[in-house]
Parts: sequence; C-alpha cells; structure tokens
Amino acid sequence: MADRVLNLAFIGNGKSTNRYHAPFVLTRPEEFRITHVYERHLGTSPWKALPGVTYTDDLEALLANPGVDVVAVCTPVGPHYELARKALEAGKHVIVEKPFTETVAQAEELFALAREKGLYLSAYQNRRFDADYLTMQKVIASGKLGQVYEIVATYDYWRPEVPEAAQGFDPYNSFVYGHAVHLLDQAVGYLGSPDAVQADVRQILGPGRMNDYFDFALNYAPDARADLPIAPDGLRYEVKASYFRAQLRPSLAVYGTRGCFVKQTKDRQEEHLKVFYMPGEPGFGEDRPEDFATVTYYDENGYHEEKVVSVQGDYARLYDTVYRAIVKGEAPFVKPEQTLAVMRIMADAVAGLA
Repeated sequence: MADRVLNLAFIGNGKSTNRYHAPFVLTRPEEFRITHVYERHLGTSPWKALPGVTYTDDLEALLANPGVDVVAVCTPVGPHYELARKALEAGKHVIVEKPFTETVAQAEELFALAREKGLYLSAYQNRRFDADYLTMQKVIASGKLGQVYEIVATYDYWRPEVPEAAQGFDPYNSFVYGHAVHLLDQAVGYLGSPDAVQADVRQILGPGRMNDYFDFALNYAPDARADLPIAPDGLRYEVKASYFRAQLRPSLAVYGTRGCFVKQTKDRQEEHLKVFYMPGEPGFGEDRPEDFATVTYYDENGYHEEKVVSVQGDYARLYDTVYRAIVKGEAPFVKPEQTLAVMRIMADAVAGLA
C-alpha cells in the first residue's frame, strides 16, 4: 500500500476518544484523518465536537462506509468484543482500548478473526510512550546500573473517596483491569511474558467492595532479553498501587549491581490533558528539572549521583506504529501475544475476588 492518509472512525464519544486518542491523532495529519465518531445517544456527550467530523448514531452505516479504514473502539470494556468483531467482519482495521476484552477467550477469537481476514488488530497501550518508562529503558541500556535485578513500578493514588463510594465488585472494571493493565503491559512489552507471577490483589475495605490494591511480582530469567544487562539470578519486575497512599511511592525505581534509578513523578501528558493543555502546545507533556530521575551508581572513579533529562513521552507515537503496520506492513508494536499474556495475568489475579 502506497503511503496515504488513513480515515479513522471512533466508536464512543467520551473521555477515551476526546482525551487520550483524538488530540494525539490530530498531530499526525499526514497519517490519519478523523472522519466519524459514533455516539450511542447522539448529541448527549459533553465533549466539544471535532471540526469537520461526522457524528452518527448509526453504527451499521459507519461500518459499511468504504471510506473508513480504521476503527478505534473507545467504549467501556463490556461491548469491546462485540464492537471489535463487527468492525473486523466489516473489513476494518481495529484499535481497541485497554483492557481489550473481558475474557481471554474473546481476545483469542478476535485475533484469530483478524489473522483470517488479514486485518490489523491491536490493544491501545499508549503508556508504552510514558516518559518515565522510556527514560528507564535508556538508563538500563547505558549499563551504568550494572546487572539489573529489580524494577518497581507504581501507580499510587490518594483517592479514598473512590473505593469508599463503590459498593460492589466487578472484575472487568477493577483496579487491576483499569490500571494494573498499563504497568503489566509495560513489563511484558519490555521483557516478554514472565516465567512466574505472584499476585496480591486486595479489597482493602472488605469482601464485596472495590478492588483498591494490587501488587504483582513478575519473575524473569537472566536470558529474558539477551541485549539487556540482567543479573545472573534473573530480574523481578514489581507492579503495585493502591488508592490509599497518602505518600506516593516513586513512579519507577530500578536496582542493579552498580547503582539505582529513581523517578518520583509520572509522565506529565495526562496531567496536561486534564487541564485541556493539548498536544502541540509548547511544552506539552515535558518534564521539568524537578521531575527528572536520579541515577546513583559506582564505577572505577567512585560514587556518582546524576539527574537524567527525561526522554520525551508522546502518546501519538503509538498511532505512528499503527500507521506503519497498516501502510508499510510492519509487525504490530503491541503484539497479540503480549496482550493475551497481560490478560491471563489479570484474569488469574482477580479470580478469587468477589
């Protein structure tokens, strides 16, 4: 397929479409054109309409439109499977918001259908382009930390009102499926499927209440990636968070035989999006000097402590990978086997909760 602009339609007109997708797609006019937004109840969304975009409540007509190349499913997780299946059956390439589908079986069926039809299908894991995650990779690759034996990623909040207001438990709208999914995907995207997983997933307020805590330990063999300096005993990648953290832990910490990397703050793209400071604005998503990570290490010249200028995060880069896969034939950046691995970890973790 020659280089061309792909016509993109969104299913859903809520926060996902208007905060985490459309603002970034609009920075890539040479790759994508937003043509349609499907809204179940037309005209009820509080979000401002995008100029030049057709808004519709006729899903069948949208999917039958030969001018639509790609469909992004940006609804709550419940209808993901059915909507993605319909889009694939209509011959569209498909992007599905996390956590992709409710069950592993549904995900496996969709990936099989996409393969059968020769279509692109991928989970939207935009946080692979977080500044803290990208900076961590750069520092590990530098070798300054020596052989890495532990990575600790957190997603803490002080929001007790959220679990306190919830009176029931839904595994597919849990803290695991809504938040751990990002950090688990980062681990799997970086190192592959773990050799073993220990999961501590809790309902701090008691049975029948919201899942408000998770702590995963993913264990990797020393040869998980031959190009990385992993300790001879392997690497432990921890993923953890709670809604009840009055003092937030570092966003990312890495420990090696020669030093450590600690980044206290998260990527700032979401912070800016929440106040409607958008991609393309000067300084969007950029870390300030006080946000930079600290690297402490020892070498032949002794002790060093340095600030590391953050690698710039940019969620639009995920759409770049979608474009290259569809137009240039590259392999999907977020691979089906990675999405399935994350889903299996999550399903096992919440299986005992009620």
